Amino acid sequence: EVQLVESGGGLVQAGGSLRLSCAASGFTFDDYAIGWFRQAPGKEREAVAVIIGGGSTIYADSVKDRFTISRDNAKNTVYLQMNSLKPEDTAVYYCNGEVEGMDYWGKGTLVTVSS
Repeated sequence: EVQLVESGGGLVQAGGSLRLSCAASGFTFDDYAIGWFRQAPGKEREAVAVIIGGGSTIYADSVKDRFTISRDNAKNTVYLQMNSLKPEDTAVYYCNGEVEGMDYWGKGTLVTVSS
C-alpha cells in the first residue's frame, strides 16, 4: 500500500524557517517524482516544488530562492526546507506522488506564518 506521511509543520514568525518531511512507503521510491503542494484557506491547491528520481527540481516562482526540495532515497523521504517564510506561505502542505498511473496524497501538515 502506497503511503505518504507529512510532518514538520507548525507556527513560525515571518522570516523564520521550517523543514517539512514526507515519508514514503509501499513503492520503489527512487523511481518516482515527489511533489509538495499547498492549499491556503479559500484558495485552490497549488504546486510548490517537485523533485524527480534523479534529483532535478522544479519550483513555483513564488518560492524560488526561499524553498529547497531534496530527497534521501535511503530513507524514502523528501524534504522541503522553507526559509524567509511569509504570511502568504500559510497553508496546509501536502506531499504527492504519482505511482503507476495512480495519484497519491498525504493528509497534509499545517504551516502558519504570523506577521
